[in-house]
Amino acid sequence: MTRPMLDTLADIIEFEKQPLAKRFPLTNALALIEESAEKYGSDPVIDFILTGRRDDPAVTLSYNDLLSQTRKTANLLGHLGLQGDQAVSIILPTLPQSHPLILGSQVAGIANPINPLLEPAHIAEIIQSAGATMVACLAPSPHSDLWQKLSSILPSLPQVHTVLVIHHPGLTDPHASTDLPGNVKTIDYNSAVAAQQGDSLTHARKLDKDTIAACFHTGGTTGKPKIAQLTHGNMAYLGQLARVLNAHLGRQTVLCGLPLFHIFGVIILGIGAFSAGNRIVLMTPSGFRNPEVIKNLWHHVARFKANSFSAVPTVLAALSQIPVGDEDISRLRRINSGAAPLSPAFEQRFEENFDVIVTNGYGMTETTSLISRAPDQQPPGSVGLRLPYSQIRIAHLDGAQVTKDCPLGESGVVLVKGPQVFAGYKSEADNAEAWIDGEWFNTGDLGYLDEDGFLYLTGRAKDLIIRSGHNIDPETIEEPLNGHPDVVSATAIGMPDPYAGELPMAFVVLKPGSKTTAEELLAYSEAHIQERAAIPKRLEIIEAMPITAVGKIFRPALREKITSIVLTEHLQREGINASVSARMDGKKGMLASVTLSDSTQQPAAQALLETYNGVRSDFANT
Repeated sequence: MTRPMLDTLADIIEFEKQPLAKRFPLTNALALIEESAEKYGSDPVIDFILTGRRDDPAVTLSYNDLLSQTRKTANLLGHLGLQGDQAVSIILPTLPQSHPLILGSQVAGIANPINPLLEPAHIAEIIQSAGATMVACLAPSPHSDLWQKLSSILPSLPQVHTVLVIHHPGLTDPHASTDLPGNVKTIDYNSAVAAQQGDSLTHARKLDKDTIAACFHTGGTTGKPKIAQLTHGNMAYLGQLARVLNAHLGRQTVLCGLPLFHIFGVIILGIGAFSAGNRIVLMTPSGFRNPEVIKNLWHHVARFKANSFSAVPTVLAALSQIPVGDEDISRLRRINSGAAPLSPAFEQRFEENFDVIVTNGYGMTETTSLISRAPDQQPPGSVGLRLPYSQIRIAHLDGAQVTKDCPLGESGVVLVKGPQVFAGYKSEADNAEAWIDGEWFNTGDLGYLDEDGFLYLTGRAKDLIIRSGHNIDPETIEEPLNGHPDVVSATAIGMPDPYAGELPMAFVVLKPGSKTTAEELLAYSEAHIQERAAIPKRLEIIEAMPITAVGKIFRPALREKITSIVLTEHLQREGINASVSARMDGKKGMLASVTLSDSTQQPAAQALLETYNGVRSDFANT
């Protein structure tokens, strides 16, 4: 095949003329892995490097290894008593064992990957909510506190009867005790799985498209977690779609620095990649958070002859400052950006500097990672076209009721339905506001469609603060601050940051006559907000909150205010005499009007402001 598939709306409509069940007949992820193992056999599918250094040796799994390890894991879990409706919570950094554990868990039961950076209480809540009876956890390690976290929460989790202990040379301590409180059984995963049968399933069960395969927690690092239930049909659809989308490229080598508790790492850089015959290079246990990975990434692109990788804008910002030198990165064709808006100006400059295509797609946990995907020729600012057999609807809502379907070009709430949309949250209370007209999932995001079918995002109806791709619920900040005796009202929003995208901050109204300072409230926040990532980086005391006609706090006005302040301060710190006035635009998002005292400083000002993803600037001179 010489041309890409599904790169126009007309392509998608033509593709959909063949029924979905005939186009994509497989209904579970294991069938995808079995087909790929039959096709690619001993070819490498996973490479893992431990430290990210230039001379780091790689641990390699073949397609046959991946299938065998997946079956062995499923057989072990079945032998240990896992039932099909029970989950295995997986609390790991990225390791060679990660994918077989996730895949094997969803063959025998339900996989529940958990962010290992979460606080112990939050991890316990997710394990409880997912209904997990087994946990897979990193063995005691001088480089990680995961074992200590698990030990501290197990007394509150009486349903957990078995812990799979995951060792890896150079990371864990083989001599450390793995005893746990209570009657919890510990099993050395590596040795136990090696003893299992790998050529077939000993505890086979029927896996159809509606069988729950995985439970992913949403809500990022803070707030009450929602447990999203994904089916084997969701995953099989994305896996078979990946074959179509990659057909014109041939088999690819892809670097993965994204975590494997996150939907994109598990699906797009996991099941989808394996289904398409790709080779995935796992970039150390901590991925892009490892400074060695960032420092040496161009070397590893050259070393593995990588064709693509995916990253959040903050990673691209860091990479833009690292010279390629004499490394041969000519095989690198495409970088996928996601999790936060990418500045069009920065994207263009990055593409020119590194001779690579940067695309920006859109999705979430509840849509098995994708709602829209970007073709190579993507209009600036868009997040791509809908997936085949799915639909995107833009509407105005009153609660859970549609009051208006928006015409092309008009912004509204983004609704989606299709074979990638999840089976709902485990808690019915969470489902109450998730669905519109019974079948449309409410993303909570705002956007519009153009006449060519491209989607553009313009804001977030759900007001989450997205810090380096992690979601922070404003209530996590507001509730403790509102408990301060001198605080009348606190509203948390994201303030723009050139590295993290957004950082949490709060506006506060004090009781009349209060002498409490912003510094005192920040110290109070640090003492009373449990989640470290949610502690405000700034706090502004104001006379009154802006409110709407119905008395609700008008957050866009606060975002405009802090954007104006932050950008003005940053310019002035760099010796650029300017003032900034920011405003929200229904189509373009945050617009910053910059007034300069010296017109010769415009290039420097423009370069500085381009580092703020999601903010567009225009200039005037006094």
